[in-house]
Amino acid sequence: MAILNLNNCKPFAQGYNRYCFQHPNNPDRCVKVIRPENITARYRRQSAVKRVLGTARLNDNVQELKAHSQPAIRQLLRAGKESIVWSHLPRFYGSVETTLGPGNESELIRRTDGSVAPTLESLIRSRKLTTDLQDAIGRFEAWLAETRILTRNLLPHNLVVTDRSGQPELFLVDGLGAPTIPQALAGVPGWSERYITRKITRFHTRLAWEQDNRGLSWEDFQRLR
Repeated sequence: MAILNLNNCKPFAQGYNRYCFQHPNNPDRCVKVIRPENITARYRRQSAVKRVLGTARLNDNVQELKAHSQPAIRQLLRAGKESIVWSHLPRFYGSVETTLGPGNESELIRRTDGSVAPTLESLIRSRKLTTDLQDAIGRFEAWLAETRILTRNLLPHNLVVTDRSGQPELFLVDGLGAPTIPQALAGVPGWSERYITRKITRFHTRLAWEQDNRGLSWEDFQRLR
């Protein structure tokens, strides 16, 4: 398999752990590549006990691959319900070798005008939570409850907003999947529902902080709620 050349590409977005590139041969896809120096830095800050677990759990690409194989997603895909899975997740195409190391390839969510979909964080900071955004958030949360797809903490910068269906819709572009123990408990009756409810409640607190944090840190804001 040919190695994807990203040497002359500039990331259109980046987080602490990964760079996001537009696929050089397909403008409707993106490639996420790990920033290895940050994995090393995170590993060095770990306690001796946690270091025994290795660095794979700190690699967001490895964790994203595992997250897409979680039971809720596998069951929906086996049942032919792809449209439900991908109604709030970018289509995922797996791992690809690049000149910058292993990458994860997925759908690049765009708006109807062709621009890359903005993050929910950028929208609520510029114009607060409008009615149409609140409705979009409600549909996204209903989708989580219906599918029982597990995520980590829902953060506004990990959600993008597209208008390609004629109305705003949220897509989770990062933070899919749950830690090992919560994922192992997913089969316990009622557990996934409670887990997702907690994540949604925390998400609402985060949205409130993003809009009006009164100069408080996220940690201090949570303690007051």
